[in-house]
Amino acid sequence: MSGHAAPLRAGGRPFAQIAQFHPELTALRRDLHAHPELGFEEVYTGARVREALRVCGVDEIHEGIGKTGLVGVIHGRGRGSGAMVGLRADMDALPMTEHNEFAWRSVKSGLMHGCGHDGHTAMLVGAARYLAATRDFDGQAVLIFQPGEEGLGGARVMIEDGLFERWPVQAVYAMHNWPAMRPGTIGLNDGPMMAAADRLTIDITGRGGHGAHPYQTVDVVLVASHIVTALQSIVSRNVRALDSAVISLCAMQAGDLGAFSVLPGQARLVGTVRAFDPAVQDMLAQRIKELCSAIALGFGASASVRYERVYPATINSPAQAQFAGDVAQSLVGAENLVRDLEPSMGAEDFSFMLQARPGAYLRLGQGMGAGHSTLHNSRYDFNDDILPLGAALYASLIEQSMPLQTGMRV
Repeated sequence: MSGHAAPLRAGGRPFAQIAQFHPELTALRRDLHAHPELGFEEVYTGARVREALRVCGVDEIHEGIGKTGLVGVIHGRGRGSGAMVGLRADMDALPMTEHNEFAWRSVKSGLMHGCGHDGHTAMLVGAARYLAATRDFDGQAVLIFQPGEEGLGGARVMIEDGLFERWPVQAVYAMHNWPAMRPGTIGLNDGPMMAAADRLTIDITGRGGHGAHPYQTVDVVLVASHIVTALQSIVSRNVRALDSAVISLCAMQAGDLGAFSVLPGQARLVGTVRAFDPAVQDMLAQRIKELCSAIALGFGASASVRYERVYPATINSPAQAQFAGDVAQSLVGAENLVRDLEPSMGAEDFSFMLQARPGAYLRLGQGMGAGHSTLHNSRYDFNDDILPLGAALYASLIEQSMPLQTGMRV
């Protein structure tokens, strides 16, 4: 992303020191952008992170946590508190074709860092470099470089692989760039940040036949069309107005486009369901199954519904959200902090970590400059201008959550 008229400014020693190696962070971020890797395939990315942490002087580097995940541990100048705080960055890219033309565009066909995980990784490396050099905290900083966020549940896999048993952090924090917010701003709230994401698959079985003789068939395309329409009534008529939910049927597969006069006997609908409240999720799943079964039966067909819980809702812990907001305010000022940020119906697998440990998820404004786009768009690019701020926010969460005793500071 092209630079702004003036570099971003923020308060505090972390930002001032990290800004000095902004060019190195930019180079790392762009190298990662050029070499995207899908979830659990982050071999090149992991190697670059490992080498960067080694050069930074990180005390411990652990590989293979959750397949391709890494954990770096930095010991503070003090260890008496026994405190341990985690910071998480996601590393994986998306299976999409990039349409940018800058020098650091993806060199891999059909793969792209379309969500900014390259930037998140670079920011956590920047925090590691600063923290390893200064060690102005009492405890241990646990740096979690997570694979497989994009639909693969890499956070859950790391937890199942013993992440929090080996490093029992008292709190864990993460952030995501947000194009809808201007650079230099930070947002969060003390409750739901992202919705739960469920996967919906509906298989419809009827009886195929000749398009000229539909009375001899059970038309699954007609059944599917009625199901698509009917499911849109659930949110408007079964979810109370004060709750939030989304049902989106995103794909339909039936028949052969080359066989214009053949009515197929099978159809499949695929979609996603989003909500914040588990009780709402339960109701949505029940109503979807009831409607699909009843509609199919009414046409003489049958429908089976597979409803999969993919990611739970990402819900900040109130105390940690308040603390993270205070840390952010110390960097950007109250005028650039949004403490009541509107939740998103998107989903995030950091939710698994927040189910296991208290913590908070923040948004870091990156803006949408001319010619740049939103997340998961083929022309998206991370805004390198915000790298020092993101790294300073990570580092400040460590320093302010595990402060040194006054006599130990230098």
